[in-house]
Amino acid sequence: MTLSVSLFVLTGIVVVVLIRSGVLKPGPAVASALFGFFLASTSMAPELTRFVSGVTAMIGDIKF
Repeated sequence: MTLSVSLFVLTGIVVVVLIRSGVLKPGPAVASALFGFFLASTSMAPELTRFVSGVTAMIGDIKF
């Protein structure tokens, strides 16, 4: 649960920065947010969650 909240906050910050810098217009940002909201209610949601968890685990396992 902590991971999903962190990713939510991180992506929210990225979207706000992109809108403020003029790279992303508010209309496409809202459309993308709605797409993500509706995608979360589909049968693909568990697979996407596992994919994101796997990617973040791989990033966490990188040793510098």
